[in-house]
Amino acid sequence: MVYHSSFVDEEGVTKACGCPLLALKSHIKGPAPISDQESTDIVDEAITFFRANVFFRNFDIKSSADKLLIYLTYYINVALKRLEGCRTLAEGTKAIINLGLEDVPVPGESGFPFPGLFTPPKSQQEALLFRNYLKQIREETSGRLLGVAYRHNGTPNKWWLAFAKRKFVNIIAL
Repeated sequence: MVYHSSFVDEEGVTKACGCPLLALKSHIKGPAPISDQESTDIVDEAITFFRANVFFRNFDIKSSADKLLIYLTYYINVALKRLEGCRTLAEGTKAIINLGLEDVPVPGESGFPFPGLFTPPKSQQEALLFRNYLKQIREETSGRLLGVAYRHNGTPNKWWLAFAKRKFVNIIAL
């Protein structure tokens, strides 16, 4: 059984491209609202559920937050693929920073991994808002992922990096 997001369609949450812009426990600048540091956010859910959800070829969407969970699961898969050859935390950090510097495509642009999952932006402003949100959430996910992909002594955690070989919903991570 697939793990779904606990963030079901809440009223008052801004949306862009059919995706809720959920609050994050983040210090990174961006359009996401700031969440309480003690609460669980979508990034926590994505990292927690990643090792179970990555095995599924199909994912039933029960709420619009599930779309974001799918995107983050795919992004974690891509990030682990980049970390696969990194033998130290310093090398991993450099690889993740380089991943963060890459362009972030939005729905309707080439390179977006899930063309039918999100609606294309209706305006340039919506595209910019969604791009900035995805950039912020990817940076936040990368930082937290380093904390689980590497042990406290800076060596790789094989129980996480082994999942770099998995394909999520039958998509090969680049």
